[in-house]
Amino acid sequence: MNPTHHPRGLPRRAVSAALVALPALWLGARAQAPAARRATPAQTEGPFYPLTLPADADNDLLRNGTLTYAAAEPTWVDGTVTDLDGRPLAGALVEIWQCDAQGHYHHPGDGDRADRAFQGFGKVAVDAQGRYRFRTIRPVAYSGRSPHIHVKVKLGTRELLTTQLYVAGAPGNARDFLWRSLSEEARAAITVPFDRAADGWKANFPISVAA
Repeated sequence: MNPTHHPRGLPRRAVSAALVALPALWLGARAQAPAARRATPAQTEGPFYPLTLPADADNDLLRNGTLTYAAAEPTWVDGTVTDLDGRPLAGALVEIWQCDAQGHYHHPGDGDRADRAFQGFGKVAVDAQGRYRFRTIRPVAYSGRSPHIHVKVKLGTRELLTTQLYVAGAPGNARDFLWRSLSEEARAAITVPFDRAADGWKANFPISVAA
């Protein structure tokens, strides 16, 4: 037998080179970028987005100008906004709006019944890590709807996402027509636990958008 060839006819040099390359190939496969994230599901804006933004439109919905709202359970809602590769979305603006504890919005379509002490709408720019945070109330149910908070993400002049945030375990979820219209996976993405905190409740809502 020719000593320079493998018994099956492959040159020994080729066999050795292939063996050396195997670890590199294996490590290369492990180093591949993770799969893209799924975009946070969109939902309807609904009829109560403000026609004009309030003068006080910061991230604290429990203070409206000089008024303080104490008629509901305080809640911190925070999270991150990233693109589908998991990178913080620099420059993004997050808006939320919701009804007061009696189920009324600051909107002409809901009359003039909303509590003036509740800001009802807020917005905040994400930080360098894509983080945002709001101080608001634990959402409440009203006729035909399960408790929810409306959420919008903007980047410059573009609206990247409009959705709604739901409370995990809320008994009205299964009866809510918008929540029911989603797949189980989509529901899980916008339905989060509201946990007890020292100063009320807290909820974490991560958002992924195609940018």
